[in-house]
Amino acid sequence: MRPIRRVWITRAQPGAARTAARLTALGFEPVVAPLLTLRPLPDALPRFLGDAPDLNTVAALAFTSPNGVEAFAALTPLLRDRRVFAVGDATAEAARAAGFADARSAAGDIHALARLINASPIKGLILAPGAREPAGDLPALLPGRHIRRLPVYAAEETDAVPPADFDAVLVHSPRAARALAAVLSPDAAQNRLAVCISDAAAAPLNALNFAEIRTADAPDEPSMLTALGKSVSPV
Repeated sequence: MRPIRRVWITRAQPGAARTAARLTALGFEPVVAPLLTLRPLPDALPRFLGDAPDLNTVAALAFTSPNGVEAFAALTPLLRDRRVFAVGDATAEAARAAGFADARSAAGDIHALARLINASPIKGLILAPGAREPAGDLPALLPGRHIRRLPVYAAEETDAVPPADFDAVLVHSPRAARALAAVLSPDAAQNRLAVCISDAAAAPLNALNFAEIRTADAPDEPSMLTALGKSVSPV
């Protein structure tokens, strides 16, 4: 496997820019070529209000990504006094930055988020703003709770051309992995490293000829960067 210096970032903006800054601080050369773009769904809240016209019915909110937080916060200034259940620390931080004072982190994946919600004494409707095509099914994990999904953004493929020169690629979601598998030839993956946020994100890459596919110990970016390892010094 080739030494790791140039790292391809496949995640959508604005997260890609944050990842690039972290990679630069660690001595890597980021290659920003997102395979996904996020399109807000501005009619999401009117559709919800058409069915349940009183937002006071919402007892709490559940977010599975910072993208969901940012998209929902742009739709309404309301519900900032509700408790937020967040899948991880970055999502909880995004919620606090958006004005949600009571944000609790599950510090894990969607299963950890479900356990956090299940342990809470909060009753009533829990609104879960997120992607139109979510990676996991939170309501199915909480059959005894009133969880309602609210699609607030759509992740769409960009059809970006893979960069000509990269040593490793970061894959932040199963959706990004599927997009990567669609645009990268098996030969182009040779001698290169893929670092994935989860087993589900790694699975679509098995047909490619990566020298190694590493999975983060926890489903968050700090763990991905740990799995990436250290940058080689420039010659």
